[in-house]
Amino acid sequence: MKRVFFLLLVASFTLFTSCDIDDDVNYHFEALQVKSVEMPEAFDYGEIYNIKVTYFRPNNCTFFEGFDVVKEDLTTRKVVTIGTVIDDEDDCSGTGEDLVATFNFEVLYDEPYIFRYWTGEDANGEPTYLEITVPVNEDTSAIMASESKLGTTHLKN
Repeated sequence: MKRVFFLLLVASFTLFTSCDIDDDVNYHFEALQVKSVEMPEAFDYGEIYNIKVTYFRPNNCTFFEGFDVVKEDLTTRKVVTIGTVIDDEDDCSGTGEDLVATFNFEVLYDEPYIFRYWTGEDANGEPTYLEITVPVNEDTSAIMASESKLGTTHLKN
C-alpha cells in the first residue's frame, strides 16, 4: 500500500510540475507619436476641458492604451500617448493611420498652462515635443463679487 501511495505521489508531482502554464507577457507598451492637438484658446479657472489628440497608430498590432500625463511644474504638463503592442501577432501589417483620442483636463490654477506633447525623436534620439501654452481667464465673477461687497460695505459706513 505504501508503494502504491508513493507511486501515486510521484506521478502526481511529475504531472503537475510538467504542466506549462503560459503566463509570459505577450505585449509591451510604446509611446505613440502625437500629430495634432485641439485645445481651447484659453481656459476658465475651475472648468474641465475635453482635449482632443490626434496620434499615429503604426500598424494593426498597436492599440491605444491611454495618456501618461506628468506634472513637470505647477502648470506644466508632459503628455505622452501610450499604445499596447501585441508581440505574438504574425501579421502586423498596415501602413499606419491617424486616430483621435481624448482626455479630460481640470484647470486647478489661475496661471497659464504649458502642455508638452511627445511627437517622436530627432536624429540624435532626443525626444521632441509639440508645446502649447494656454492662458487662464481671470475669474471675473469673484472680482465683481468682492467689488460688490466692498461697495455695499462702503455705503453702510
